[in-house]
Amino acid sequence: MSQPWQQPQQPNPYGQQPPQPNPYGQQPPQPNPYGQQPPHPQQPQPFAYGQQPQQPPYGAPGGYPPPPAPVRQGNAGLAVGLGVVAMLVGAAIYGGILKASDGGQIGYLAIGTGALIGAAMGKFGGRNPAMPVIGALLGLLGVYLGQIFGIALELSDLARIPVTEVFFDHFADLNEAWKEYLEPIDAVFFILGAAGAVSAARKLAG
Repeated sequence: MSQPWQQPQQPNPYGQQPPQPNPYGQQPPQPNPYGQQPPHPQQPQPFAYGQQPQQPPYGAPGGYPPPPAPVRQGNAGLAVGLGVVAMLVGAAIYGGILKASDGGQIGYLAIGTGALIGAAMGKFGGRNPAMPVIGALLGLLGVYLGQIFGIALELSDLARIPVTEVFFDHFADLNEAWKEYLEPIDAVFFILGAAGAVSAARKLAG
């Protein structure tokens, strides 16, 4: 019996192929550009809100204390002259109020007389250490002349003569009358007058 005719086998184009190298296969390790980097030097951070930079001691560069403020130099002669004027004005006011109150003295009146003198001394005399001392002496004198002037105003009304005539022509009689009216409490008014002058002179010295 004859065999059926068979076609010769053709090679299968999709058959097993020899292995080709995989272009996406395992590659040699590449260096990671984002890998571990050497540490960078720490940059100074800006100050947070409300945080102030630390200052060196004494508030000056290098820790040295700041230079002292310049001392205000005053005019001693002008200060004394204005102090005398303030003393005369204060004494006149003192005497006027003393007469109006029928000889009743007020502590604030003595302090005000001294403060008026000390204000002139300190304002124009600067930090001269002699200004408070001179102001205290003028404060004592202002209280004394204020009391004398108050007596002169009272005698002027009684004698019907000008107060200037009583004050300048009969000053010795005024002083004797002042001694008769003098009381221990008057020492307090003298102290208040001096203290007011010293306090005002020191406060306004600048």
